[in-house]
Amino acid sequence: MIVRLADNVTSPLGFTTADNYRAVLDGRSELRVYDNRFGVRDPFCASLFDRNVVDEVFVSLCKCPGNYTFFEKICIISASDAISKSGVDVKSGRVLFVLSTTKGNVSLLYEKIPGIPENRVLLAEAAKSISQFFGNPNKPVVVSNACISGVCAQIAASRFLKSGRYDHVVVIGADCQSKFIVTGFQSFKALSLEPCKPYDSNRKGLNLGEAAATIVYGRKDEAEITSADWILRSAAIRNDANHISGPSRTGEGSFLALKEVIKDFDLADIAFVNAHGTSTMYNDEMESIAIYRAGLVDKPVTSLKGYYGHTMGAAGVLETILSFHAVDNGEVIATRGYENCGVTYPLSVSAENRTTDRKSFVKLMSGFGGCNAAVLFSKGGKR
Repeated sequence: MIVRLADNVTSPLGFTTADNYRAVLDGRSELRVYDNRFGVRDPFCASLFDRNVVDEVFVSLCKCPGNYTFFEKICIISASDAISKSGVDVKSGRVLFVLSTTKGNVSLLYEKIPGIPENRVLLAEAAKSISQFFGNPNKPVVVSNACISGVCAQIAASRFLKSGRYDHVVVIGADCQSKFIVTGFQSFKALSLEPCKPYDSNRKGLNLGEAAATIVYGRKDEAEITSADWILRSAAIRNDANHISGPSRTGEGSFLALKEVIKDFDLADIAFVNAHGTSTMYNDEMESIAIYRAGLVDKPVTSLKGYYGHTMGAAGVLETILSFHAVDNGEVIATRGYENCGVTYPLSVSAENRTTDRKSFVKLMSGFGGCNAAVLFSKGGKR
């Protein structure tokens, strides 16, 4: 069985999973309006790191920091914490690094950094710099598939582990913002100048965010599984090829992914569906349709975008981690910004934290190009 061994969330809300989880339960967010940040002409609302704080943490962690980009630094900070908690020797050839990111070091296209080779703009080179920091001998794998990258990376990790080629996989999801990214989303007219409002009738668009998140996965025989273990039960990736940027109006790809992961599973054990919930008009509507069609409309639905914004390559990993800890603590995290239902099929979304005694959850993501992914996780024991 594929199990989580350790995790970390590094974000503007904190540098550990525990710090982030406490902040989210308290309803805190670092979403705010930035003016002339990254040289972007128009203001935008986002959750961004304090670069000076990240540099201080990185120097303290590494002692001899070397030449790394900001993107690489947040990846290393997050992975270091998760790896140390896992007890895994990442210098072993039986360990693989998988990096989920949508843009990586894209700012190197127009910003030259002393000591950083120009080829680090390539995602494979950025991934190599991160895995080599830890002394890992294997060629890292990069997963870059729009918004579903973080979930896809976890699915890829499970497949590598099931193949028997590796004993452990370190999945890192990360992205940082830049002029290239912000102006791109502005050109879509997709950004809101206010903190986002997932599934709400007054939602005006998404916010961007920065984060790095890491999960260390391993294998265990069924006899070794304990009640504390998180198991990746089933997963699916489906592409409805609807449009380069617009989701299917019928939620076809999301529905097919959900249908696959929940088949033959006792739905009564599902605590919630942690959905994409970007606060864009069409994404939220599409997800409500897909969740309804999959027979999950009575389950609590949560979105974490109101705390972090859309963290792109980090989102699928970060949101999975916080969902682990929510179920561990018997909680359904509030959807920050939600007030009134604004989707066709009323979802069980709440602006208040709720309780649960269920031990499983579904993570759902959707992205550009009609790509969709879903994973079902549950705590130890048979289901």
